[in-house]
Amino acid sequence: MRFLHTMVRVNNIEESLDFYCNKLGLIETRRHDNEAGRFTLIFLAASKDEAHARENRSPEVELTYNWPDENGNVETYDEGRNFGHLAYKVDNIYETCQKLMDGGVVINRPPRDGNMAFIRSPDNISIELLQEGEPLAPAEPWASMANTGKW
Repeated sequence: MRFLHTMVRVNNIEESLDFYCNKLGLIETRRHDNEAGRFTLIFLAASKDEAHARENRSPEVELTYNWPDENGNVETYDEGRNFGHLAYKVDNIYETCQKLMDGGVVINRPPRDGNMAFIRSPDNISIELLQEGEPLAPAEPWASMANTGKW
């Protein structure tokens, strides 16, 4: 398993970048605007982690900015909703999820695509699991498993 990033939702990109980059000293390593999903992802790394983060996409902080809706409304976040998730790459997403299920962990978002799953800690912290390398071929029981709860 390899740590990837921690995701934090932000309300204002400029204010957030001023804080994280100009004041805290993190460095923007990449950015992704998703018009269909109406969000922007900005990945930041500490100066000593920059080269590794650019090459391996970890360890990073992911700032997620959800664009205003069609009426111009912007979601505001309380102290729980603004924190998104921890993310880890795993060698085999199916084996990892099976081991977790065998240990009594609920798979909130099963790896139907052979690539991504979500679970929650006992304290309801969302944890994203991503397949190392290319996604695995879809397989049962995962391919037809429904989501459970929030992820």
